[in-house]
Amino acid sequence: MMTAEPMLLSQRVVQVCLFLVAAIAIFGGTLQMYLGQPDTAPRLDNVHRFMGGIYLMSGVTGLWVASTIREHNTLVFLLALTVLVGGIGRVISIAKVGLPEPSAVWIGYLVPELVIPWIIIAAQVITNRHGAGG
Repeated sequence: MMTAEPMLLSQRVVQVCLFLVAAIAIFGGTLQMYLGQPDTAPRLDNVHRFMGGIYLMSGVTGLWVASTIREHNTLVFLLALTVLVGGIGRVISIAKVGLPEPSAVWIGYLVPELVIPWIIIAAQVITNRHGAGG
């Protein structure tokens, strides 16, 4: 019986971060699709629910990549950048229209979106240097 090589710590870090990001996106996307943005124009509710679906399926993609981490490299970087660009979108929103209330919740969303992608990228670079990238 063949046994798989043990996973590098750096690869495990990527996997855990992707599972975390996936859980957040699946929960958040499902919630956004369900709640929508009903206290606004129909166009904005429509866009909000559409983006909720994109968010949800980004989470499903992240879950799949985390589950099959040994097979992926470029996709890991793309998912990390997806989260980072989403966080940058929040920064732009805060700069243009202000921080939503309760502010601690929104900062709680923002900080991981700006930090976790860098952890994923750094750990994947380390994984690649050890020749374990997929």
